[in-house]
Amino acid sequence: MKKLMMICMSLLMVIGLVACDDDTEGMKKVGIIQYAQHPALDQAHDGFIDALKDEGFEEGKNITFDDQNAQGEGSNAETIADKLVNDGNDLIYAIATPSAIAAAQKTTEIPIVISAVTNPEDSKLVKSNEKPGGNVTGVSDLTPVEDQIDLLVKLAPEVKSVAVMYTNAERNSELQYEIAKKALEAKGIKVEAATVSESNQVQQVAESLVGKVDAIYVPTDNMVSESIANVVSVTNEHNMPTIVGEIAMVEKGALATYGINYYDIGYLAGKQAAKILRGEAEPKDMPIEYSSEDKLEMGFNESTAKKLGITIPEELLKEAKIVK
Repeated sequence: MKKLMMICMSLLMVIGLVACDDDTEGMKKVGIIQYAQHPALDQAHDGFIDALKDEGFEEGKNITFDDQNAQGEGSNAETIADKLVNDGNDLIYAIATPSAIAAAQKTTEIPIVISAVTNPEDSKLVKSNEKPGGNVTGVSDLTPVEDQIDLLVKLAPEVKSVAVMYTNAERNSELQYEIAKKALEAKGIKVEAATVSESNQVQQVAESLVGKVDAIYVPTDNMVSESIANVVSVTNEHNMPTIVGEIAMVEKGALATYGINYYDIGYLAGKQAAKILRGEAEPKDMPIEYSSEDKLEMGFNESTAKKLGITIPEELLKEAKIVK
C-alpha cells in the first residue's frame, strides 16, 4: 500500500509538471514599443491591451507584456526593438511611425502590428496597404484633414492665411501637410509650412508666425502634439485659432478638432493581434485598417473659443465633446 501511494504521488507530480510546462508553452509574449508619452499614443496603447483582454488574453495567465516607451527618441526605439526581437516575443506592437520602422528593421519573422502610422505603404512598412505581403500589418491613424480644414473655415471664415505646423523629418506629417495645403488653396487661403526638427523649436516657430498668418493647423504629428501647450500659449494670446488633428490637443488648449479616436485604433490593432496570436491569420494577408466614420469625434475647447471671441455654431455642438 505504501509503495502504491508513493507511485500515485509520483504520477501526480509528473502530471503537475507536464501541466506547468503546457501552461508555459501556451503563454504568449508580446513586446510593446510606444514612441512617446502623450495622451493620443497612451490611448492607442490602452485600446490594444483592452482588445486582447476582450479576446480572452489575460495577462499572467496566457499572455505577458514587455511594455517599453522610447520617450520620443529614435535611438531608444531601436534599442527596444533589438531587445524585443532578441527576447523572442511572439508579436510586437509598435505605436507611431518611428517605433514601427525600428521594429520592422530588426525582424522579418516576428509578426508586427502597428498603429498611429498614417500611411504604412508610404513609410515602406508594407508592400501595399491593401495587401501588406510581409510580417507587418496594423491600423492607420489617417485623420480627415479636409474635414478639419472645413471646420477651421466654419469657425473662422475671415481667415486668409494658415500655417501648417509639423515635423519636417516625419513623412506621415508631410503627407498631411500636402493634403491640408491642397484643401486650403482650393478655398483661396494662403498656406505656409511651419516645420520643426526638435521639440525645443516648437514655441519659437509658433512665435515666428505671429502677425504672418491668421490661424494654425496642426496635424497628428508626434513632436508638435507633445508640445501643443507651447503652441497654444502663443496662438491664444495673439488671437490665432488653432485647429488640430485629435482631441488630446484640444484638451491642452487648441480650439477644435474633428478627428479619429486613438483608443479605437488601438482596439482595432488589438483585434488584429489576437487573430495572429491564435494562428487564424498572418500579417501578410491582413489589410491595413482604418477607423470608421462613426468613430470620428468633434471637440471644442470652450474657454479657448471664449478667449478668441469665437461662437461655435449650434449644429456643430450637438455631437461634440466640450472641453471646459
